[in-house]
Amino acid sequence: MERNFRLTLAYDGTRYRGWQRQGNTPDTIQSKLENLLGRLLGQNVEIHGSGRTDAGVHAAGQVASFRADTDMDCSALLKAIREYLPEDIGALSLEEAPARFHARLSAKEKTYVYRVWNSDVPCVFERRYVYIYPAPLDTDAMRRAAEDLPGRHDFSAFSSGKKKGRSAERALRSVRIERVGEELRITYTGDGFLYNMARILTGTLLEIGSGERPADDIGRIFQSRSRAEAGFTAPAKGLCLMSVRY
Repeated sequence: MERNFRLTLAYDGTRYRGWQRQGNTPDTIQSKLENLLGRLLGQNVEIHGSGRTDAGVHAAGQVASFRADTDMDCSALLKAIREYLPEDIGALSLEEAPARFHARLSAKEKTYVYRVWNSDVPCVFERRYVYIYPAPLDTDAMRRAAEDLPGRHDFSAFSSGKKKGRSAERALRSVRIERVGEELRITYTGDGFLYNMARILTGTLLEIGSGERPADDIGRIFQSRSRAEAGFTAPAKGLCLMSVRY
């Protein structure tokens, strides 16, 4: 009997080309999982993630779903998945899900964190997970700018993806900026994120923090709907998908 499964994952995205399978490389998270599940279960398995994290982006709480015809119980299957996954992909939990559950379509909200190492002190042990930006930052200006981001907006200017007639409207519930020692953490929570959206938002806020653009520039950027008007795309390695709410 075919069953529906919910798998929660953590991964270091450093050596992967992102979540989504690609025909020219096996080095994606989706490909690794589908190949492994296919071998373990003796059937073709298609797995769906809550979102398609970019190449180099990490996850602490990615959720995926897949269907399989198997009698294997969840604990045994989870143990096998953990045994054969590479060490930079971790299966945190596995459970049987309702028949209509779909990791992407059922998701209500996602939280991403972008980490900036805002110091000239060497960041040896966390260097793969932070963007090293040693120049001084006006965090008060960044926080003022961030106040204009929550709500439902057309985020066209903050995406580098091709629109193809699809709506670019998304709702951000909150944007929080906090300092933790030498590190600046920007937390985004919203109902969905466009291609490179969190990274472009971060680049824009960093340009505001460095004085390259005014703190009241967000409204103008929204109105422009032009990618050229927003800030740079911050590097992938600083971004992590923290959690998904259903």
